[in-house]
Amino acid sequence: MADQLPAKSLDMIGLYCPAPLFKTREGIDSIKVGEVLEVIADDPAAEEDITRFVKRTGHELVKFENNEGVLRFLIRKKK
Repeated sequence: MADQLPAKSLDMIGLYCPAPLFKTREGIDSIKVGEVLEVIADDPAAEEDITRFVKRTGHELVKFENNEGVLRFLIRKKK
């Protein structure tokens, strides 16, 4: 279940703060409750920004990976 296919994937390689956070918010708004958004970014600030956003907005960070500076988030929309 944790590795379910994302409903939407956002590739934000090369984009820097605050773009990844804004686009993550738009991505979450565009999917249904229970669906998963995949976010891929390489901005070091994205780890803290997106993790904090997910917590603050009540969604679920299903998975986070840091693969040599490429960050991958799987976020389940909860409401």
